[in-house]
Amino acid sequence: MDVGLRERVPLRERVPWGPMGPVGVVVDPRTWRAVPYLLVSLFFGLTWFLVVAFGSTISLVMMVVWVGFPLLLVTVVAWRGAAMLERRLLWLAFGVRIRDPYRRRPERGVMNHLKWLFRDPATWRDLGYLILLAPLSLLEFVVLMVLGSMSVALILAPFREALMIGAAFVVNTPLERALAVLAGFVMVVVLAYAVRGLSLLHGTLAAALLGGGEEERLRASRARGIDAAEAERRRIERDLHDGAQLLLLSVAMDLGRARTKLDDDPEQAKELIAQAHTGTRAAIAELRDLARGIHPAILTDRGLDAALSALAARAPIGVDAVVDVGERPPAAVESIAYYIVAESLANMSKHAVATEASVRVVRAGQMVTVEVWDNGVGGATMRHGGGLAGLADRAATIDGVLVLSSPVGGPTLVRAELPCEW
Repeated sequence: MDVGLRERVPLRERVPWGPMGPVGVVVDPRTWRAVPYLLVSLFFGLTWFLVVAFGSTISLVMMVVWVGFPLLLVTVVAWRGAAMLERRLLWLAFGVRIRDPYRRRPERGVMNHLKWLFRDPATWRDLGYLILLAPLSLLEFVVLMVLGSMSVALILAPFREALMIGAAFVVNTPLERALAVLAGFVMVVVLAYAVRGLSLLHGTLAAALLGGGEEERLRASRARGIDAAEAERRRIERDLHDGAQLLLLSVAMDLGRARTKLDDDPEQAKELIAQAHTGTRAAIAELRDLARGIHPAILTDRGLDAALSALAARAPIGVDAVVDVGERPPAAVESIAYYIVAESLANMSKHAVATEASVRVVRAGQMVTVEVWDNGVGGATMRHGGGLAGLADRAATIDGVLVLSSPVGGPTLVRAELPCEW
């Protein structure tokens, strides 16, 4: 199933870790998912620091000869590659999704590529993150090793002959061993909170440096919006050329032939005029469909509830539609929400093999949430240039988010969050 979606999210998307009690923190798998990365990040931090430090130093020293600049170029490319790897690891470890914030690569020209590489602020923020990663990862490693070793030692106290804590206190009696085990479990809770605190600290730093600033995010959003508008313009142009334009050309030819035969062969002229009339009606229908594709009249006149209900009624399977937006949101939000639902239902009809689906659009404050769910075969892939990719780009123009969840075997969920203020 190809729904044509390249998942687009803001450059920084953090998994919301809400407040939890001690038991919740300990049993939450997200807590311990971060531990392997926190332990091995010291290796990555030292490695990247050495690469950056030695590469940059040697490059600057060798700049007096021609070798210095190529070596510097290799170093810059290496640290950008390291930053890209870090973004992927952070998603696996902390659930912090950070998109590559780099400016668009130029199509050609060596000098253009060099300017693109060295003038991009994200390149130098990557450098700052890699430099800070070494001391931060050292702190993480020390905290986890100290707390972890203390927890294990206390919990295993009953299985050892004696356990010395500090310089004077020795755990030897059964009561002392029981208290040591209890203290060990308390230390596990402390360790769990430490893991979450370090994860939050690391994720926040990474999001600030690796995710780009507000200016870059807005620039990328505007660029995607321009691309989406250009793609829409080409689609309308193509539909006009292949549809209504050909029909109107045929009508003009029929009327021209009818005019030449009006005196000599009135009957054939009538047939040609009737044929032109039919062609005119077809052209009008084509233009009406095209206008509906640009912006449906029912959406303008009656709002999202009526427009989405009409979409659900035309679906080949039963679609449960719930729309609760209260006061009508801005026209841009209504339009994007409508096309998200329309594209999702169209893809469901083509690929999903679904038997039931639902559409839910609700407004909470200044945020409209759109969810389209179906119980089809799932397995949706992310494909650049597809229909929902364009919708995600539209959503990005108003700082919206479009996310796809479609495991193999289903179900598929397309979820969008669209702000009413931007």
